[in-house]
Amino acid sequence: MPDIRTSPSPAEGSPAPAALRTGALGTADIAFFVVSAAAPLTVMAGVAPLAILLGGVGAPVGYLLAGVTLAVFAVGFTTMSRHVRGGGAFYAYITRGLGPAVGMGAALLALIGYNGMEIGVYGLLGSATHDTAHALFGADLPWLPVSLAGLLLIGYGGYRSIDFGAKVLGVLLAAETGILVLLAAGVLLKGGAHGLSPASFAPGNVLVPGTAAVLAFAFAAFTGFESTVIYRREARDPARTVPRATYAAVTFLGLFYAFIVWTAIQAFGDTEVTKAAGDDPAGLFFTAITTYVGGWAADLMHVLIVTSVLASLLAFHNAINRYGLALAEEGVLPKALARVHPRHGSPYVAGIAQTVLGTVVVLGFAAAGADPYGQLLLWVNTPGMLGLMALQLLTAIAVFRYFRRVPHREGALRTVVAPVAAAVLLTAAIALVVTHLDLFTGASAAVNTALASLVPAVFAAGLALAGWLRRHRPAVHDGFAVGTATGSEPEPEFEPEGGHEPSAVPGG
Repeated sequence: MPDIRTSPSPAEGSPAPAALRTGALGTADIAFFVVSAAAPLTVMAGVAPLAILLGGVGAPVGYLLAGVTLAVFAVGFTTMSRHVRGGGAFYAYITRGLGPAVGMGAALLALIGYNGMEIGVYGLLGSATHDTAHALFGADLPWLPVSLAGLLLIGYGGYRSIDFGAKVLGVLLAAETGILVLLAAGVLLKGGAHGLSPASFAPGNVLVPGTAAVLAFAFAAFTGFESTVIYRREARDPARTVPRATYAAVTFLGLFYAFIVWTAIQAFGDTEVTKAAGDDPAGLFFTAITTYVGGWAADLMHVLIVTSVLASLLAFHNAINRYGLALAEEGVLPKALARVHPRHGSPYVAGIAQTVLGTVVVLGFAAAGADPYGQLLLWVNTPGMLGLMALQLLTAIAVFRYFRRVPHREGALRTVVAPVAAAVLLTAAIALVVTHLDLFTGASAAVNTALASLVPAVFAAGLALAGWLRRHRPAVHDGFAVGTATGSEPEPEFEPEGGHEPSAVPGG
């Protein structure tokens, strides 16, 4: 069956259709998008104090364990990236391994997950800017105009070329990690509160009940690291660039998070840090950097938290646009979303649609009198985070199934051991997050149940959509993700419900 996403060749003399910029991104550029989406400074200053409060001095190990789990996931994930190309990432992988119905459920989960992770952060942008303005100037800045201005700014960033976005994120990421390195250097040079201690890594301090809560926070801190494959079509030598960027991102985040949390503990001392985190969790990092570097550094950290949030928003915005583009090319979303800007090479129509959606949600929460942090951020982010974790689990299972069905030359470690281990570990991670959901939302059990239920509900909607397409638009159903296979050998296709078998698509 022909690839439904392949446009007919333009007539002789007519201009070629606009397309994404191929070869625009190197390993570092893609890693900037991924690490920026994780917002290291915001995660450390805003969330790590709660991890210390709940897990004690063993909290740094939680971030290391989360990093190891996701590195195991990345082994199978990046191995399959050599066999499946395109902008669909998760849904393409899941379709190849588990069939078009599950793939469409995954596609809707991805849209909800990435949109949830981005749109909720506009609430954080408003509240963080308010806090910064109050701390530096004593001004009481309303959050809504800031969030709306952020929507326009991020929309413009997504409209421009992808290499423009990579340059912006490179600068912002260097600034936010730089301030954390400055804090760490100050603590290390002065020897901490009572000398530097390895107690954080002692088994007795790690194997405590609070570590489960730390792990839940830690997994959430890596959200978005898997988006490397979304940029495959714009990467230079994607077979090498994408895996390298994935490993670089997850390794950096795991080690950096653990190191910074450990230095924050040293700043107060093993016996005093838990009390300090409980007394003023929001001010823990600001107090530490004031003590060990100076008040000017605390002021700078306030500003850089705002730029950290902006970097995260731009990274997620670019990821969402490319998912929208891929699904429009598949025929699942309106064809207009597949338009690419002729000069910038950006999926600008998908970007406009995402900006409009974000504006509607932000205005809706504002009209309801919702708190920008406690409700817009936490209530919208939570199902997004769970949705992306569910996608990681489905992808691990799909990698295992894919390599059981397709002739290949990959080793068992990459195609059996790693994906099975990742599936087990990710199942445990999702269970930890769900059972500690109140730590993320601060909401009632009813609200938490409703937020968590959105994930299976969206997935079920995707299954229903697949059924409708199979009956009413079979070409779209049977061709879903078919054009993403690559490799040296033919790949067998799933037999659709209804008994007919689509034409085999050569491996490329």
